[in-house]
Amino acid sequence: MSQSETGAGLEPLFDTGPEQRQRVTDERAVQDLLAVLEDGDCRAILAATTDDALSASELSDRCGLPLSTTYRKIELLDDVGALAERTRFRPSGKHTSEYRRLLNSVVVSIGPSGGTELLVSMRDVE
Repeated sequence: MSQSETGAGLEPLFDTGPEQRQRVTDERAVQDLLAVLEDGDCRAILAATTDDALSASELSDRCGLPLSTTYRKIELLDDVGALAERTRFRPSGKHTSEYRRLLNSVVVSIGPSGGTELLVSMRDVE
């Protein structure tokens, strides 16, 4: 499910310490990211993963979503590069995926050719 940590359609601009800024100019990538941000369930998952990395089950509980919906929203967020997935190792050997928000902010503007552009701030995952 995981793409690169910069996400689809994002062009690195510059590194500002713990976050990177990227410009999104591809119209499909712009629409995909805006659609995810418009979705209330996706925003709830982003808010829940601001400080803590959470499993899908934990996100389901915290956001009050069915587990199947949680997995669909995680996939959407992963597809646009808004979440980082990593493995939570357990002594029992039953490992699970956990998710942490990468997306810090999005600024919408009109580009030189008249198309929509996004300036996206992404934080590094420790």
